[in-house]
Amino acid sequence: MHSSYPPVATGDHGKRWRLAACVLCAAVLAVPSARASGKDDHDRARQAVQAGQVLPLPTVLERLQREVPGQVLEVELEQERERWIYEIKLLTPAGQLTKVKLDARTAEVLRIKSRDDQRTGR
Repeated sequence: MHSSYPPVATGDHGKRWRLAACVLCAAVLAVPSARASGKDDHDRARQAVQAGQVLPLPTVLERLQREVPGQVLEVELEQERERWIYEIKLLTPAGQLTKVKLDARTAEVLRIKSRDDQRTGR
């Protein structure tokens, strides 16, 4: 009878195979804890908006479009020292990838960095 399963590994090859399987299992088990911290971050951000420490994202995006128009690709809300910062990646109408840091309480633009600036070291 012919089986479609691969042969069982033996010797050093078998030990390496089992070690790789253990590493893979450990990586898979680590994923739920990463998702849990993301939920905590979401809750902290919502609390900051409700407490008036951070402007709501639609308000920030509206103000940003006046200064740096473009299609928003990614938004992060981070706390740096005692200050909340929105970090927004966008694609400008000219096709340039740009990262903008804003004060999350006031929507003041703190820094604009385009991908070209990163390549030239500006």
